[in-house]
Amino acid sequence: MPFSQNQQSVPGLFGETEDQTDLREPKRYRVILHNDHYTTMDFVVYVLVKVFHKPAVEATKIMLDIHRKGRGVCGIYTYDIAVTKVQRVQSMAKMRDFPLRCTIEEE
Repeated sequence: MPFSQNQQSVPGLFGETEDQTDLREPKRYRVILHNDHYTTMDFVVYVLVKVFHKPAVEATKIMLDIHRKGRGVCGIYTYDIAVTKVQRVQSMAKMRDFPLRCTIEEE
């Protein structure tokens, strides 16, 4: 079927658009672990390695920040990934009866 002049000038028909869409980067969120008096340091390092894929040396450094400063940043992610990581940490802590608190905050 041949194309007429009218069909070629219709916006969107051949991938053309009338206006450009403004694409922005998604907001990013810090995932934070908080210190408590019951969760073991070994478990915090384990969580940092398993959930956040940190090397043991970096995990130990973050764990010491949590212990000394009361909190430590585990990583920066988009909202959905950050929430998933928080849920995974909370699930792991609950299974081991630790009150480890994990939160997110906008960057």
